[in-house]
Amino acid sequence: MLDYPTLKIIWWLLIGVLLVGFAVMDGHDMGVATILPFAGRDDVERRVIINTVGPHWDGNQVWFITGGGAIFAAWPLVYATAFSGFYWAMLVVLWALFLRPVGFDYRSKIEHPAWRSSWDWGLFVGGAVPPLVFGVAFGNLLQGVPFGFDERMLSTYTGSFWQLFNPFALVCGLVSSAMITFHGAVYLSHRTEGAIQRRANFAAMLAGVAFLVLFSLAGLWVGFIDGYVITSAVDPGAMSNPMAKTVARVPGAWLSNYGRAPLTLLLPVLAYAGAIAALGLVKSKRTGAAFVASALALTGVIGTAGASMFPFVLPSSSVPQASLTVWDSVSSHLTLAIMFWATVIFMPPIVIYTSWAYKVMSGKVTTAFIRGNDHATY
Repeated sequence: MLDYPTLKIIWWLLIGVLLVGFAVMDGHDMGVATILPFAGRDDVERRVIINTVGPHWDGNQVWFITGGGAIFAAWPLVYATAFSGFYWAMLVVLWALFLRPVGFDYRSKIEHPAWRSSWDWGLFVGGAVPPLVFGVAFGNLLQGVPFGFDERMLSTYTGSFWQLFNPFALVCGLVSSAMITFHGAVYLSHRTEGAIQRRANFAAMLAGVAFLVLFSLAGLWVGFIDGYVITSAVDPGAMSNPMAKTVARVPGAWLSNYGRAPLTLLLPVLAYAGAIAALGLVKSKRTGAAFVASALALTGVIGTAGASMFPFVLPSSSVPQASLTVWDSVSSHLTLAIMFWATVIFMPPIVIYTSWAYKVMSGKVTTAFIRGNDHATY
């Protein structure tokens, strides 16, 4: 059996993989929904756009559900504290996500322009709001969240909903929105042709440049905010006890990991290289390769956030000692071991059948196809 410290690191990496999977898989259909009202000029064109993600969007939600379940099982203190502090923000995401299944299923049931336009904007909200809120949440993680623990280790959030929307967090939200919109536009370009593809290419260029500018701005800003540093000895094999350490806030501390582990610099490089390569590949109409490049850019962004904060997962701005880390916010050794082997067994089939589904339902979605299958498509 793997030892406890190793499992803690493995689950930090696996949750990162799940976040990347969610961003890449669910992110592209959210990005498509974000540009839906603008890339489609009439009802048929909007149906083309919807049907590029129609066969897969609900299956992609598995990454979101699995990620939440993994955090609950592997990092129960993080799950409980985050859902307490971000309660209203999570409800906003949930309410936005409600519009996705009903939007896809009911949008084309009635042939009325106002009905269909309303659902188009509903799908836009369902695609645009979650990435924005998730980015804002990450921005708050980098600054620290105001919470502490009582004598029974129950967490108490002392901030407010509106405090979450501070300037740095909003910049991070815009980074996330631009990143997901860019990814979705690249995917839409790959699955369409003609006028829709040209508009998708324009959206990809616009969102891609915005992403690069905003990511650079956020990176520079991180150098001036207070990061967190553990100032006491840590036993990686000890049971969870967040209050058994001391923590200091130090300006620019989030950049220190790159000095200690220079290879982590490859993560922000991957973000820039992936985005720049995707822009060039879209321009040269190599859209399949562009989608892979944009997925690598997303991986680089999420990896950069994780590497910058390690070993912190949920820092506390009000009681730094209460900050949750990879070492002191996890489940038991047995729980992590069981979950690890379950992941080893079940993850490959999930990846295989998802890849098969995308291969079977690949190809261009055209206006002729929509008109010829009017009652069999979204």
